[in-house]
Amino acid sequence: MPRAARSCAHMRENARVTSATRQPGTPAPAQPSAPSGRGGGSLPPRLIATDLDGTLLRDDQTVSPRTVAALAAAEKAGIEVFFVTGRPARWMDVVSEHVHGHGLAICGNGAAVVDLHGGPGAHRFVKVRELARENALKSVQLLREAAPGTLFAVEQTYGFHQEPAYPKLHLEIPDTLRPAEELLAPDGVAASQPVLKILAHHPDLDPDAFLTLARIAIGGHANVTRSSPSALLELSGPGVSKASTLALCCAERGISQEEVVAFGDMPNDIEMLTWAGRSYAMGNAHPDTLAAATGRTHANNEDGVARVIEDLLAGRV
Repeated sequence: MPRAARSCAHMRENARVTSATRQPGTPAPAQPSAPSGRGGGSLPPRLIATDLDGTLLRDDQTVSPRTVAALAAAEKAGIEVFFVTGRPARWMDVVSEHVHGHGLAICGNGAAVVDLHGGPGAHRFVKVRELARENALKSVQLLREAAPGTLFAVEQTYGFHQEPAYPKLHLEIPDTLRPAEELLAPDGVAASQPVLKILAHHPDLDPDAFLTLARIAIGGHANVTRSSPSALLELSGPGVSKASTLALCCAERGISQEEVVAFGDMPNDIEMLTWAGRSYAMGNAHPDTLAAATGRTHANNEDGVARVIEDLLAGRV
């Protein structure tokens, strides 16, 4: 049974980011009807996919009135809006009133598709793409060996557990404090729910160096990315990303990638921005994210997403 909702928010850091190693491509299911090539804008948009932190949300975690109006106008025009975020489902209350008719969001960097109609604490998991425990345990082992001092947390459908020394990066109280190996054991306290992702934090390493090291060390056991400017990595199942889950959702709706417009700001958005027919990096985006997108818009605090949606609806782009 789902737990009662807890008051929590991601304590996003807004310091200057450094250049990260490009995320290796994770194949997303191809759409047979999609034209070849990217960025031509030959088909009218049918779906808008937007990241939240640093993209749709302002730094104070609010959705501006201009953005609310733009999202509503897109839905009224028949364009579906999907929130595609690294956040867990329980942190989606900030946008749950803006999901409109379909009520769906992609959470955990593609690890889950969630129906938010029930409101905070009552969301329903429509699709779960879990990180197998054997892969999670192997990834923890390999990263401990490659980067001694790494600390881990475990994100599940309704649970959050961490190692005792894991820093207070998130404004919530963990369910359990145990070593990751105990948490991930077949008979461990976290055995009753799927693992959506592993969080790995290093207190000393440069974020880019940590990301590169982890991808080399872990290899195909997990998909490794990051959305924080700090040395905090996010490990999902092999092949699980915002892009691959978005592609699955689009395929179910008969929407080709050329009919998708995507927005993002950090390395965990790169695959999605590369996959979408048209994509926009925010003015505050990471350099690698800027390079992956077909276009650029204003910063998140300047309603960059809303400005593009307004132009799309007016036929200006």
